[in-house]
Amino acid sequence: MADEEKKEEATEKKSGPNLVLIIIIVLLVLILVGGGIAAYFLLSDNGETQQPTTPQQPQSQKQMQKSNVARNSNLVEIGPIYPLDQFIVNLLSEGGTKFLKTKMDLELSAPELTAELDKKKPLIRDIVIRTLSSKTFQEVSTNRGKEKLKDELVDKINAVLADGYVKNIFFTEFVVQ
Repeated sequence: MADEEKKEEATEKKSGPNLVLIIIIVLLVLILVGGGIAAYFLLSDNGETQQPTTPQQPQSQKQMQKSNVARNSNLVEIGPIYPLDQFIVNLLSEGGTKFLKTKMDLELSAPELTAELDKKKPLIRDIVIRTLSSKTFQEVSTNRGKEKLKDELVDKINAVLADGYVKNIFFTEFVVQ
């Protein structure tokens, strides 16, 4: 009987440290998985950044129409195209050694907008140059980055137009060096 008690105590002593070790390992795995999931959600930008809500002033009909336009238009029926000249800009970097060479065409909401774009061509070029030169190589090197760039350019250009709006932008050349 004494031998049986000693055997039971020995098995309890052996299983005790093993059980604690297993619990510690499981907790570490859970912490690592939770940290990985948290890092994924914090570092991934799904384009759903919340903007602070501010009271909006009443907008005119054209301004409301511009703001409700999705940049991705119907690619089967493309509207009038307005070609822009080539742009060569320095990308934002510490060494200033990255260049972007691009050519783009604007898809317009109506052909009448061409006359306004002709008058405002220097302003449009300035908007594009300032926007492009404020980007880093990492921001423009991915497809997602190019789509965000298109959205930003469309919004900034539409802010200065009165006779219509730009529906989409098509990059016809895009070289980063």
